[in-house]
Amino acid sequence: MDGESPHGFFLDKAGGLQVTELWETRSSPADNSGAQDAADHERRIGPVGGGTVFRIIEYPPDSVRLKTLDPESFFPEMGAQAADPAHRRHPGIHKTNTVDYCVVLSGEIWAVLDQSEVLLRAGDCLVQRGTNHAWSNRTEKPCVIAFVLVAAKPLP
Repeated sequence: MDGESPHGFFLDKAGGLQVTELWETRSSPADNSGAQDAADHERRIGPVGGGTVFRIIEYPPDSVRLKTLDPESFFPEMGAQAADPAHRRHPGIHKTNTVDYCVVLSGEIWAVLDQSEVLLRAGDCLVQRGTNHAWSNRTEKPCVIAFVLVAAKPLP
């Protein structure tokens, strides 16, 4: 395959994220047989069957995104767990049963955790290991991040 992914969509309940699905595996080791488009799957955050998901997400500024982000509806519909509203530092805090490899492609964004946060800029990488986290774009320009999510055992 060559060209733009036909699997791009906006997530309104996530505050207008632009998501482009690139590939998915449904097992480990992965099955390289067949010619079907592995990015053609139902909308969800994490992988299934012990596999992986490869996607790119464009995060609009929080000044836009937080107006329509609906964590109590969005995260459960997408197979993730929203953090308890009484204890979350950002409306987007959630967790998944994954190890996430994240590479900021353009812009800058804050990775917000339960008790800390770190600013990431283009070229920075982060490994997120199944803990509560959110992405906070405090600029007025979009931030684009490439993600590979790998199925993982849930944290206790």
